Amino acid sequence: MLNLDRLRTLYAVARHGSVSAAADGLHVTTSAVSQQLAKLERETGQQLLAKNGRGVRLTDAGRLLADHASRILSQVELAQADLEAQRGQAVGELVLGAFPTAARGLFPTALARLREEHPQLRAHLREMEPDESIPAVVRGDVDLAVVLDWYNKPLPVPEGLVKAPLLDDVADVAMPASHPLADRSVVDLEEFAGDEWVSWPKGEFCHDWLMLTLRGAGIEPRICHMAEEHHTQLALIAAGLGVAVAPRLGRGPIPSGVRVVPVRHTMRRHIYAAWRADADRRPSIRAAVEVLRATAVELGAAEEGEPGPS
Repeated sequence: MLNLDRLRTLYAVARHGSVSAAADGLHVTTSAVSQQLAKLERETGQQLLAKNGRGVRLTDAGRLLADHASRILSQVELAQADLEAQRGQAVGELVLGAFPTAARGLFPTALARLREEHPQLRAHLREMEPDESIPAVVRGDVDLAVVLDWYNKPLPVPEGLVKAPLLDDVADVAMPASHPLADRSVVDLEEFAGDEWVSWPKGEFCHDWLMLTLRGAGIEPRICHMAEEHHTQLALIAAGLGVAVAPRLGRGPIPSGVRVVPVRHTMRRHIYAAWRADADRRPSIRAAVEVLRATAVELGAAEEGEPGPS
């Protein structure tokens, strides 16, 4: 009988294209992946991998079995979902991924509510960017991810995933209190053409969005600093080292010396939950989405019209 863990390993290699990438995706060592594949070859009596330069490639038998593995693993997920649905209760383990500001601004309340309403459900949060969490959902490492895209830059979502909107998060411009525009009630992006910017790191979805948006406003961005955390970005701004886009979700208290001002043509992030379609019937998924939506509605109402200048 074929071993599910070994089929999952083979499918990971097929999906990621290498043993090392599959090991990263499965959170195991490359040695563990190689051992699982060697055992699978002995079980099947077929060579599944062949050397390809410094790496490996799937043989015809390997590709054939990987295709079957994809369908088998999907059926296992459906079986688990149906069993959970028949029980009719949100129980067991649920792994949730969320980008940092959602993890900070949305999840503490949502997780507490989920534990209170569904005490038999054990939810675990992993902080991760959308370009990490979406593949993790596809692989089955994460059950549900809270991700984002921007009003002018959609985030591609692979086939086989379902998504549900949670809230729209407004973003303002943060600037030093000494900035000439700091006392304005509203600003236009074009007014910051001469400023230096604090951005997210290169390669991140939000950094790419910022470059696109500033250039769309006729600004060639001058990025002086890059920081992952919004709190770090605001600290740099408080020191007079640039301006930045500051989303409201999870922003917290504004440091002394920083002003945040709304933008006339509102910049919004669309925040939503995404999960595998074959897990759609799981009560735990439905419970998590309901709690996240309820929490998001409360947060949205609290933040509406509150740019938070200090």
